[in-house]
Amino acid sequence: MGKWFKSGSPWIWLTAGAVSLSLIAVLGLLLLIGWKGLSFFWPAPVYQFDVTLDGNKQVFIGEIYERQRIPVDQLAEAGIDVSAVEDNSVTRYLIKTGNRERVELDFITLLDIQIDHQALAYNIAVIDRDKNGKFYGYPVGLINENQSRHVSELSLALTETAQVRTERDNLQQTEIDNINWRLEQLRLKERNLLLSNQLDDTTKQAIALEQQQLQQDYSRIEQRLFALQQKLVDEALVVRDMDGVEVRIPMEQILDVWYPNDLTYSGKIAHWGSQVVKFLTEDPREANTEGGVFPAIFGTVFMVLLMSIIVTPLGVMAAIYLHEYAGKNGLTKLIRVAVINLAGVPSIVYGVFGLGFFVYMVGGTIDDVFFSVQLPTPTFGTPGILWSALTLAILTLPVVIVSTEEGLARIPNSVRHGSLALGATQAETLWRIVLPMASPAIMTGLILAVARAAGEVAPLMLVGVVKMAPTLPVDSHFPYVHLDRKFMHLGYHIYDVGFQSPNVEAARPLVYATSFLLVTVIVGLNLTAIGIRNHLREKFRSLEQ
Repeated sequence: MGKWFKSGSPWIWLTAGAVSLSLIAVLGLLLLIGWKGLSFFWPAPVYQFDVTLDGNKQVFIGEIYERQRIPVDQLAEAGIDVSAVEDNSVTRYLIKTGNRERVELDFITLLDIQIDHQALAYNIAVIDRDKNGKFYGYPVGLINENQSRHVSELSLALTETAQVRTERDNLQQTEIDNINWRLEQLRLKERNLLLSNQLDDTTKQAIALEQQQLQQDYSRIEQRLFALQQKLVDEALVVRDMDGVEVRIPMEQILDVWYPNDLTYSGKIAHWGSQVVKFLTEDPREANTEGGVFPAIFGTVFMVLLMSIIVTPLGVMAAIYLHEYAGKNGLTKLIRVAVINLAGVPSIVYGVFGLGFFVYMVGGTIDDVFFSVQLPTPTFGTPGILWSALTLAILTLPVVIVSTEEGLARIPNSVRHGSLALGATQAETLWRIVLPMASPAIMTGLILAVARAAGEVAPLMLVGVVKMAPTLPVDSHFPYVHLDRKFMHLGYHIYDVGFQSPNVEAARPLVYATSFLLVTVIVGLNLTAIGIRNHLREKFRSLEQ
């Protein structure tokens, strides 16, 4: 036994066990988040509950959201009559009832001792709406001003409504947006000429004539929009709710309808897949508690890529100077200590620095010099995606510098001396020999930087991220990439849905789904960087030999 301890084998096994436990913990956490998040999109069965509350008979229809065993003593202390209960605990159900405009809360809590009868509600429909959440009820028929249609034509009506809604949205997002952009450009042109005393009557009349033409185009498109909107408003779906009252829901509000209790297993899988796709491709609704997260996905990936483009050359050049050119003196050591200490600064401090320096100082100066026509409305003197990327680049810069320096230190000096002996300059040696050999280490630093930057939220709250972004940073208008715009971020979306949502219970599954998506995005970015690093390692392996 003594020889075994002296050989060091116990420490090897201890280390391996610690690594194994860490991997199991990480995988278990990912599985938990993935299960909680992805199961939210599965079509849950809908039940009808016949309930007796305070001596009154009531009927509730909804999904069982959560089951929990509550001790009888706890219920008795709460003033609930449990004299007829024989067990030590009672099952408490959290039921999602929907129908937000007709019921005060989306969720009700029932005890199994209060439920007289519970059964699957066959032919019940779950109606997904763009406002007020989901509606549970029995479809009766379709009505409009001219005629009524049987409920069997509901799928056809949904297809027609989707086509009209798509045409309406295209008009709003393309033609009307283009007219508004052109009107704004004309306004800025006129103001610029006015400030520079170059606005004559001829130019003013030409601008006014062009504005008038755009206004006429706007009015024509607006009439088409009104006609499309009227089509959506005229037709409605009549639904009987859990109280037996027939409710009229305009087709304009209905996004999808499904019958969860009538779906086969393959139908449930298809429905689950379609809901996941909608979550990934649609915009959020209802204070981020409904809809998708596409703007947050786009904003996260775009910001991380922009940050990588900024931090990589800065970090590499700083590391090259410190290792290849700077003298080995006290100043260089002080700089290295400062770089290492910067890695331990709280991220919110970087956010305050970014707000004060990048936004107010740099952005304000840019507005004064290049965008004075648009003042007092700021262009770059307000939080935006460019300042967010720069702030996170400064935050992750120490990681890239240290990793690159370690890669440069691993390259033998004999390689440098051999290149110099063959007549190459120091710059040529760095560019053709040293940097290619150190490129895997540079990519390692970038991987660490991406992993940290993609999950940061605190500094972004000060320098660019918002709850709801009206437009993406990329569109069809010059210069096509608008770095001054605010953006959405998956990390901030998790914070907003989890802690700022008006309906915490309804938002909880979205927190898991978005968290799993954020981890997936980070893993995808890292795997891409790892693939590039491995390719570079194989490509320049001959230089190391």
